[in-house]
Amino acid sequence: MSPNNNSDKIRIGVIGAGGNTTKLHIPGLLAQDGVEIMSVANRTMASGQRVADEFNIPRVAADWQEIIEDPSLDAVCIGTWPYMHAPMTIASLEAGKHVLCEARMALNADQGHEMLDASRRHPRLVAQIVPAPHTLAFDRTIMEMIGAGYIGELITVDGRISMADFPNPDSAITWRQDRDMSGNNIMAMGIWYEAMMRWVGPMSTVAAVGQAVVPHRVDDTGRRVAMTIPDHVDIIGNLEQGGQLRFSVSTVLGHAPAGVDVCIFGTEGTLRLLQAGSDPMTLFGGKRGEDGLSAVEIDPAKRGAWRVEEEFINAIRGTEPVTHTDLATAVKYMEWSDAVTQSLRTGQSVAMP
Repeated sequence: MSPNNNSDKIRIGVIGAGGNTTKLHIPGLLAQDGVEIMSVANRTMASGQRVADEFNIPRVAADWQEIIEDPSLDAVCIGTWPYMHAPMTIASLEAGKHVLCEARMALNADQGHEMLDASRRHPRLVAQIVPAPHTLAFDRTIMEMIGAGYIGELITVDGRISMADFPNPDSAITWRQDRDMSGNNIMAMGIWYEAMMRWVGPMSTVAAVGQAVVPHRVDDTGRRVAMTIPDHVDIIGNLEQGGQLRFSVSTVLGHAPAGVDVCIFGTEGTLRLLQAGSDPMTLFGGKRGEDGLSAVEIDPAKRGAWRVEEEFINAIRGTEPVTHTDLATAVKYMEWSDAVTQSLRTGQSVAMP
């Protein structure tokens, strides 16, 4: 069924049409030549109908199985919460359909490996996880500078990611505070680790401490619910290539000096990716003997951008491979997320697989 040349139509079903799906994935897929979105399944028929009306999608499915069982569809775009990613991805592949699945990959690494195994059983089908987007404009430049010896030998990566503001006990409970829905990937921890892996590779050991600064919230029924997922985490460990990584993620730091501040320190130079306040994210660099850091001009030809849907369709047509993000890479950040969770629970350093 899968298209094998540029003239073939690719017919897609959408499962889960929330914010990212309606803002990015549906418009991005429809922008590709020869792509049709034929069906959508959402949490309710009414919400599915609203999405269908907005994007002129012909059919609203009663449930996600209806889309997977539809023989007229070539591919599935999964935009649900993480707890359904593994069963839907595996079922789609077993039904002979290509899969574009929203991040986070799954609840845990075991589910991630099941997804990867399913994709390997069906090598002619494309399976792609939506990638970490924040650093796409800078990734190639950072990788090339490190590879060319700009920083010398890596000493440490020091990353601080701060979202939101002072703790707010009255904030609504979302799926991100529900481990049954979100799994072991805490806050924006996994997507930033995925980005840093592009630059310096994976960690070999992980030690973490964390806390739920807001220990409980009240749900829609008036019930007080314990927060079992931290809202502040500090992680440290060794990198496989040598050097160390220290990483802090928080949603409860008032007046944090920057939302993004990631420094890559080496024996001969330093790189710093910084986003403070409303300023755009900027890469800075400085070599030994220079007077501090200065902005790095990014070659427009090397400035990456969001093109997930284009890459997915091109991979189906065989014109380019999936690079952002293949399932083997996604499994690595799931293994790391599990290691962070294990360290938080035991207080011990955890060796990566």
